Amino acid sequence: MNKKRLKRVRPLLLFTFTAYISILFYIVFLAWNHGSSFGLQGPGGRNYNLEPFLSIYRIAVYSENWLDPLIILGGNVLLFLPFGLLFPALLNRGKLLRKVGFIKTAAAAAVLSTFIETVQYLFTYRVANVDDVILNTVGGAVGYVVYAALRHFFGRTDPSPVNDVNDR
Repeated sequence: MNKKRLKRVRPLLLFTFTAYISILFYIVFLAWNHGSSFGLQGPGGRNYNLEPFLSIYRIAVYSENWLDPLIILGGNVLLFLPFGLLFPALLNRGKLLRKVGFIKTAAAAAVLSTFIETVQYLFTYRVANVDDVILNTVGGAVGYVVYAALRHFFGRTDPSPVNDVNDR
């Protein structure tokens, strides 16, 4: 990618990623909570789930209709799909960070999701849930697959000139 195009794309990627993180934090910390806690303290009580797949199973099996699991479970996946798309596009540049692949993107999604769940437990009245981390990580991984497909079909989508002769 030439330097002129790089100067145009890089700020756009940074703005888009910053806007996404801002919207993500608004949704997970401030917006209405579809799966609010109804633990021992009643509505809005501090609660957590550390048993993998427990809430996924309960939501999928015990929901009154098919739309609730789609919204709750699918929403957690979709919430992190942009992360998996934007994270490697933003960081795959230069010699040090050009190898942000599937594993690093999924791991970064898991770390961010774990941070969010920890903050939700400590500072908000929401459920901290290991299943949210699992679903968010899946969303980040799916986002990376979309990123890789875009790179494959439309050429490089990240601003790094990996094989540029002038880069040496």
